[in-house]
Amino acid sequence: IIRDEVQRMMASVAKLYSQTLLPELRKNKIHLLAASELSEAEKEWAKQYFKKNVFPVLTPLAVDPGHPFPFISNLSTSLGLTLRHPSPVASAETFFARVKIPQVLPPWVRLETGDPVGVNGAAQGGGVYRFVSLMDIVRENLASLFPAMEVVDVMAFRVTRNAEVSHDEEDAEDLVELIEEELRLRRFAEVVRLVHGPHPNAEIMRVLLGALELSPDDVYEHAELLDYTSFGPILDLPFPDLKFPAWTPVIPPQFIDSDGEAFFSSLRLSDHLVHHPYESFSGTVEKMIRLASEDPKVLAIKMTLYRMGDNNAFVKSLIAAAEKGKQVVCLVEVKARFDEERNLFWAQELENAGVHVVYGIMGLKTHAKTALVVRREADGLRCYAHFGTGNYNSTTSRLYTDLGLLTTHPELTEDLVEFFHYLTGRSLKQEYRRLLIAPVNMFSRFRSLIDREAELAKAGKPAAIFAKMNNMEENDIGLSLYRASQAGVPIDLVVRGFCSLRPGLPKLSENLRVFSVVGRYLEHGRLFYFRNGAEDPIDGEFFIGSADWMYRNLHGRVECVVPILGRAQREKIWELIQLHLNDRRQTWDMKGDGSYIQRQQDEVGIQQTLMNMTKLRAVQLEEEAPT
Repeated sequence: IIRDEVQRMMASVAKLYSQTLLPELRKNKIHLLAASELSEAEKEWAKQYFKKNVFPVLTPLAVDPGHPFPFISNLSTSLGLTLRHPSPVASAETFFARVKIPQVLPPWVRLETGDPVGVNGAAQGGGVYRFVSLMDIVRENLASLFPAMEVVDVMAFRVTRNAEVSHDEEDAEDLVELIEEELRLRRFAEVVRLVHGPHPNAEIMRVLLGALELSPDDVYEHAELLDYTSFGPILDLPFPDLKFPAWTPVIPPQFIDSDGEAFFSSLRLSDHLVHHPYESFSGTVEKMIRLASEDPKVLAIKMTLYRMGDNNAFVKSLIAAAEKGKQVVCLVEVKARFDEERNLFWAQELENAGVHVVYGIMGLKTHAKTALVVRREADGLRCYAHFGTGNYNSTTSRLYTDLGLLTTHPELTEDLVEFFHYLTGRSLKQEYRRLLIAPVNMFSRFRSLIDREAELAKAGKPAAIFAKMNNMEENDIGLSLYRASQAGVPIDLVVRGFCSLRPGLPKLSENLRVFSVVGRYLEHGRLFYFRNGAEDPIDGEFFIGSADWMYRNLHGRVECVVPILGRAQREKIWELIQLHLNDRRQTWDMKGDGSYIQRQQDEVGIQQTLMNMTKLRAVQLEEEAPT
């Protein structure tokens, strides 16, 4: 069943590419061409480009008794060939060879011939861009790689290797060494999928299936491209009308000119809820840690880092703080899938600077997004905290929607101090006054909050549940939601990815709605609301945090969810909830059979609405600020 669905999805993507994307690009003078569509001048240019830029990089690998089958790296694109000696006295037998398409070169090459007229009379120059794929350039010049040999047939293919390498953390003496070994093993892990283009060569397929130890069920045919992640050169073209308008995140006015003491004074006055990328990540969260690293009154900084990215501003601030003699503790999650190598590098840099680096709790990934600053002030020590829904990553903060709470609330910060003791020591603390911590108390608290809404609805009191997350599949949470729906609780779930529940089913989920938001930004924030019998919905309970309602988040990871206590911050979240419920453009509603249908009644979707509102709110606050 899964294979059938994957094939259907692949066919849908290929159809979208060939029948929608390519024609629309052509309308806008962008041509992604096959080798057969090139003019004679373009073919000659491509040949010279190959000789100068590609030929020296390639390594043709033949397979015969003296040449073993080559290693095929994960997600690399290759050309498989059958070759034959052209001499009439030689054997007619063919043999296999492989040419890897180099990933160090641009996957799409712009043709620069100066030819005034291209194929079908398409004019060159004047803003026309004509591209051919690097794979086609290599394919058309294979003869130069195998002089005097006959190329019988060619087939493009791509392999996927298993990224799940099992390991036993409990028996490991050094977690870092274990992860380093896992990275080495992953490179050579078994191949689990082979993708090829149309009309595959039977002999090449026989060789590949045998050498890679695959069955026919592991093979998938692509009607168009093998790799749809190679459009960087196309995305960089100067066509602003074909792209989303540039957006510069707004720095909340209270943080614009607040450096040093002024910044911390602003946090002492009230909590601040920030919504990225509408509001600036660098001007708020990054700024707090940078100022803390420079402030002589700051004694300690503690952070959890999950996906760190390159050129991480937080790492620089933590290193600077350690060099100034501050107590700096950083939990680096070295098991973050596909970011292990990068995280190991930054962990070493931090350790070299004197930061206390820990790698979390054995058997659990630490996925929480938390930061703590301890500062000496006139009335004693004060803690400043950040609780987020997204990673401490400057790049993704501009691409993902996330929420963050900056606070000095004593109950929240005292809980966070205890949470870091849990992460760095061997604390077995089970009770937190305010925070929901997985795998300690989060699952039981969420389930009790859902069950409470059901009891309130049965008693005729105001009840409602709203939850926004990436994925949803925890069975017990799902059963509680079904029971709450049956009790009459209106439930709205905004789930970006997969959801194991089915809405609108008679006598089961009639009061349950599931929808997803798709737009220029990846919806990433986790938000939870329970009305709790309140006549005024703002008086309900609001939470944000790092956890989805998934088994792995609630039982197999360290997560942190924080309540939103300030009324102004709850009002801001309530406004966001209403925008989600009322959006008529970017939202897709799930039907009872699991399919989705898009709302298309408005031209402006929720994400553009939030950009407009954020900019307007910042202007109003500036105008209201005392001069």
